[in-house]
Amino acid sequence: MAEYKKPTTEAEFNKNFKQKNPLMNDTEAYYEASRCLFCYDAPCIQACPTSIDIPLFIKQIHTDNVTGASKTIFDSNWLGNACGIVCPTGVLCEGACVYNHQDVPPIQIGRLQNYATNKTIDADKVIFKVGEPTGKKIAIIGAGPAGIACACEARTLGYEVDIFEAKEKPSGLTVYGIAPYKITNEEVLKEVDYLQKQLDFKIKYNTKINSKEELSSLEKKYDAIFMGVGLGKTRELGLEGENKENVIGAVEFVEELRMKHHKLKVPKNVVILGGGNTAMDAASEVARMGARKTVLAYRNSKEKMGAYGFEYDLAISAGVDSLFNVTPIAIKGDKKVEGVRFAKTEMVDGKLKTNINNTFIVRCDMVIMATGQAKQGHLYDLIDDLEIDEKTRIKTNDEFQTSNPKYFAGGDAINGGAEVVNAAYDGKMAAQGIHQWLTK
Repeated sequence: MAEYKKPTTEAEFNKNFKQKNPLMNDTEAYYEASRCLFCYDAPCIQACPTSIDIPLFIKQIHTDNVTGASKTIFDSNWLGNACGIVCPTGVLCEGACVYNHQDVPPIQIGRLQNYATNKTIDADKVIFKVGEPTGKKIAIIGAGPAGIACACEARTLGYEVDIFEAKEKPSGLTVYGIAPYKITNEEVLKEVDYLQKQLDFKIKYNTKINSKEELSSLEKKYDAIFMGVGLGKTRELGLEGENKENVIGAVEFVEELRMKHHKLKVPKNVVILGGGNTAMDAASEVARMGARKTVLAYRNSKEKMGAYGFEYDLAISAGVDSLFNVTPIAIKGDKKVEGVRFAKTEMVDGKLKTNINNTFIVRCDMVIMATGQAKQGHLYDLIDDLEIDEKTRIKTNDEFQTSNPKYFAGGDAINGGAEVVNAAYDGKMAAQGIHQWLTK
């Protein structure tokens, strides 16, 4: 079990958060590519949400056509470099690799994808061009993976594109919400810059669209609008003491860490509430920031957690402790957090029940709530005739068009929160949907 010292310099931070999947060198990539069987039915392609022709790009790497491999990747997934790093490849493409049935390690598809695209980006190879101008304009709300993918695809089709982004950096979750041992800010921003230089879409930073008047202005200026807004702040539980000092949402904690690195102060004892992948990221990060004790607490059993198994294993290997079948009932302390009172839970007749007679307190100096994110319902309510479902997700048809025909949507806005690769697919296909609608 790893024990991390509190980082006090950028070098110490980078050591604690060294990359989980480091970049391959040429020799590693050549030999790994040589292992591919180039399956006829290629289950890896079927497992990829963006349907990248994986055997083709691996063969291109093996024959030293790295630029061609990158083109194959980006043709299907505009965030091909980032996805090669942050995708849960073990449950997607690599999880589908036929080698898994032979007790042989699967092809490291994600690392090969990252290798090819990284070399092409670093060499500044021009592999795309803007399509013939259509004279029409598209507004995109949100510069996350869905918005960037939509912008890139729309530019190749000849549309003018303006992205309106509330924050000061692009790529949404990829730069603000993913653990730094998975991907660095530099790598994320480098890919967006590479795409932006070739396809010349504009991003207006620190420009939050938050009123009926602003939306009406966009509707007048643009021929179509794409909603790629993602999710909002961490959802509150309504716990007693939830507003005490040092209670923070997991998404907000990860964002602060990504921006401040070693300058972020993390206390000695921290409790993380939740059982999803974001909870695992937050727990791993707290441990790597030198917390003396990090406790992950989940209301159900280990088997019921929403997190991938490998994410939980990564947290435990970083020195995180875990509690299962416990639910928080109060956050204790005067003004600051001093502990969390938990009650035991159990399954009774197929339902999770809380035993309020069996409680205990875990002492801590900080509570991180990984309890899901609120949807952007306040924004959706401002759009005329926009249908949303009971989970506050925007309803779309097969072309990613909403009930208000001028609006299209993708990513977390329609799926409630999924992977970066799903958002990249939605953005690309929404641009195609916009194109079909505007040219009918």
